[in-house]
Amino acid sequence: MPATVLVGTQWGDEGKGKVTDLVSGDFDCVCRYQGGANAGHTVVANGHKLALHQIPSGVMYPGALSVIGNGCIVDPSVMLEELDTLQGQGITCEGLRVSGNAHIVMPYHKDLDGAHEKHLGKNLIGTTKRGVGPCYMDKMNRTGLRVQDMLDEKIFRQKLEAALAYTNPILEKVYELPTYTVEQICETFLPYAERIKPYIVESSKLLNELLAERKNILFEGAQATMLDIDHGTYPFVTSSNCTAGGAVTGSGVGPTNIQRVLGVAKAYLTRVGSGPFPTELSEEDGVGKFLLEKGHEYGVTTGRKRRCGWYDAVVVNYAARVNGLTDLAITKLDVLGGLDTIKICTAYECDGVEYTTVPEHQSVFYHAKPKFIEVPGWKEDISGCRNFYDLPREAKDYIDLIEQLSGVRVSLIAVGPDREQTINRHWD
Repeated sequence: MPATVLVGTQWGDEGKGKVTDLVSGDFDCVCRYQGGANAGHTVVANGHKLALHQIPSGVMYPGALSVIGNGCIVDPSVMLEELDTLQGQGITCEGLRVSGNAHIVMPYHKDLDGAHEKHLGKNLIGTTKRGVGPCYMDKMNRTGLRVQDMLDEKIFRQKLEAALAYTNPILEKVYELPTYTVEQICETFLPYAERIKPYIVESSKLLNELLAERKNILFEGAQATMLDIDHGTYPFVTSSNCTAGGAVTGSGVGPTNIQRVLGVAKAYLTRVGSGPFPTELSEEDGVGKFLLEKGHEYGVTTGRKRRCGWYDAVVVNYAARVNGLTDLAITKLDVLGGLDTIKICTAYECDGVEYTTVPEHQSVFYHAKPKFIEVPGWKEDISGCRNFYDLPREAKDYIDLIEQLSGVRVSLIAVGPDREQTINRHWD
């Protein structure tokens, strides 16, 4: 399997970090292809529990390359902080590589992100305020700065001057915020260049050379299908293409190299931030509180409570279609243990019309009512199970139903946070 894409199938927080860490040992290289420090991935391995935002989860495997691709945006301060943390834990980062074409998150991007979110009032998006949206806006507006620009002070200053000529009036006149000078930013960012320089590469060239050598590459998405700028619940989405197609544009490899697409889905459903969520359970609901507390559903990046709900088979079926999924990894199956019954959404109803796929029109999805089927739960603690046939019958039936509704085989099942707490059915 020369190239595999790993993608979230819901609204993020599916446990992609664990699954990436789990399968990374099968790959010579892990490449993050979109997103920035707004995506938090929790990795637990060998007694270490680390929250990574900027650096790909595959860095936990020594000897493999971990590439931040051209489709990503880089916050140098976060990247260097994570490097120091990892190295402090005895984890080598010699395999880290950063695309020179990746764009840089600047201080004013964070200011604009927070100010714009505040300006939206009750219509807020729920952004992490990490500057992601404004950075991607500058990229598309062709006023952004890239990692490679930090290597040439003259070019960096020229591009920064042009960027500030555009941005400072917005900060000052629209949001009444302080402005920036070229010297002010250079004083902070040029020293970053000295530390980041050894990691900078022409990533497309590197990745294609690896493929030519028949090396295995895992392309890791940072967010998830329903947060994709084109295919998600717009406008409550991120600013890049999280779906499998983004792996091509965000890395510079051809689509014919990709042979498998592994989708990650939580055994129930969570969402951070605003936007429609048909199967959401209220905090007052006993099951909603159960999932929140037992699943420790708090955002890795923001610490915010995640909205919790029942598994939505319509969403995962949609993700299977737009990503071309070949395999599914189901995470946090152990969290459902203790429930008498479990619900699965199999369709929506809106204005008397039944939908078995995610409606394209925003207003329809926003008002959609879930149609559930109810299945028996289980009481046993399954965190020690390592074989599918060791699971209680009800848990096995639940997984079989997920397969049936998605049309995709479940190859991996996580029954706890650690790397070893996984059932491998079909992944090889």
